[in-house]
Amino acid sequence: MNIDSLKHFLQSFNILTVIEIDDFIQLINYKRFKKGEYFIKEGEICKQIAFVLTGSLRSYYTSDKDEEVTYCITFPNSLMTAYSSFLTAQPTMENIQAITNTELLIIPKDKFEKLVQQNPNWVYVLKTIAEQQYIELEKRIFQLQKSDATKRYADLLKYQPEYIQKIPLQYLASYLGISPRHLSRIRKEVSF
Repeated sequence: MNIDSLKHFLQSFNILTVIEIDDFIQLINYKRFKKGEYFIKEGEICKQIAFVLTGSLRSYYTSDKDEEVTYCITFPNSLMTAYSSFLTAQPTMENIQAITNTELLIIPKDKFEKLVQQNPNWVYVLKTIAEQQYIELEKRIFQLQKSDATKRYADLLKYQPEYIQKIPLQYLASYLGISPRHLSRIRKEVSF
């Protein structure tokens, strides 16, 4: 297990000391998920945060038409959780599933909350993460409303080329807000 990417991620906030990061590292657990396994399922309460070392996950919900709608794909070097459930301790409405074999570093909520209570620097880290998540959500909404599917696919291909080819067509199409057939046409048009 290589935790350098997690250390680099935490250092990027320019808030935590080396000792504070090391204290955090002592609390994490390493876990592998096989393709198709779930980090959390709808109806469960999320009690942990994960840092994605390798692989990718999809967050999806089931629509009233009983269709799976993929609204988020999480790639390496990112934090991931069922955020609203984590904050409220209420059952989640989402499912988070490994798209590929995935390695995660996980910290339980109770251990993370102790860090926050003991050290105000973690409050600043949480604030920064929440702000970044909000910005990402806003970018995603604007992207869905302003960009066409070809541009959205090209952007994914540009920033995550090694993972895009591993995501099943139906998940990627759902994430892009198009049909698998439309995505197949776009893939033929767009190449880098």
